[in-house]
Amino acid sequence: MADPAALLSAAVDGVRLGGLVAYATCSPHLGETRGVVDAVLAAREDVVEEDARGLLPDVADLGAGPHVQLWPHLHGTDAMFLSLLRKHGPDHQPG
Repeated sequence: MADPAALLSAAVDGVRLGGLVAYATCSPHLGETRGVVDAVLAAREDVVEEDARGLLPDVADLGAGPHVQLWPHLHGTDAMFLSLLRKHGPDHQPG
């Protein structure tokens, strides 16, 4: 089985500077959601996580972000997770 962090990092490799990668999975498990995103962010200096909550303006209770975690008991969905990663260049200024 492939390492999800390696697959996500490969997806980032495939986009141009300024490009956006959406990481989505139907899992409530931190090792398959935040853990994957955090591993990629820790390993790469050319990626920042953007706030995904703006993509779902009509959905309440999305949490503190920047990722989105949907829950069956709150949202009537599967336990869906969404994170947005943007690839930037060496001149990127954080914040």
